[in-house]
Amino acid sequence: MAEPSHRKRPRRTRERILEASLLLFNRVGEPRTTSADIAHELEISPGNLYYHFRSKRDIVESLFSDFERRFAEVHVEAMPPGASVEELWLIMHLQYEAMWDFRFLYRDLNEIFSREGGLAGRFSALIMRLQHTVQAWCATMISRGDMEADSYELEALANNVALVSTYWISFRKLHSRGPDEQGLSLNHAAYQTLSLVAPFLRGDARALLDRLRGDYLS
Repeated sequence: MAEPSHRKRPRRTRERILEASLLLFNRVGEPRTTSADIAHELEISPGNLYYHFRSKRDIVESLFSDFERRFAEVHVEAMPPGASVEELWLIMHLQYEAMWDFRFLYRDLNEIFSREGGLAGRFSALIMRLQHTVQAWCATMISRGDMEADSYELEALANNVALVSTYWISFRKLHSRGPDEQGLSLNHAAYQTLSLVAPFLRGDARALLDRLRGDYLS
């Protein structure tokens, strides 16, 4: 008898390995997780693990590729003409959501990318994509009279947004002094980023940011 078409397809071993690895990397850190730990978590033999991934390095690279795709989906190349403060808030929220799901990349940033030179270059490209998003959004806001800033201020602003975003998870972990499994406040993260933009906003755009702060942080 044929299996019902609506039945969920069982996860393949490769998918399960990536899920377990991400869980362990986020929980205890990538440097402190071994291939044997991952195999033990899944209750499979090391040989079965190595059949799908030759090394832990290959697992890290595969997870980074997944994160890379998530990040790229958030930061589209062109900012639509109707860009608003609310849209940038959403972009930042989705960005921090992706970062939190792959937080080991940010928590173990220096150690991972000092070993993996190729990944370091790809991570730098993601930071540049974020900077381009901010610059494109600012250009749209300035063209509508919703924002005032010169070219030097815009460059510094894009750099500061990238800086805050990159180290936000580490900062929150140190500041809270608690286990990071408690979660990340995405609304606070988004507002912290947009607060860098606030001094340059004018009129209704600034009022909208203040209203969003009240709606999401109260």
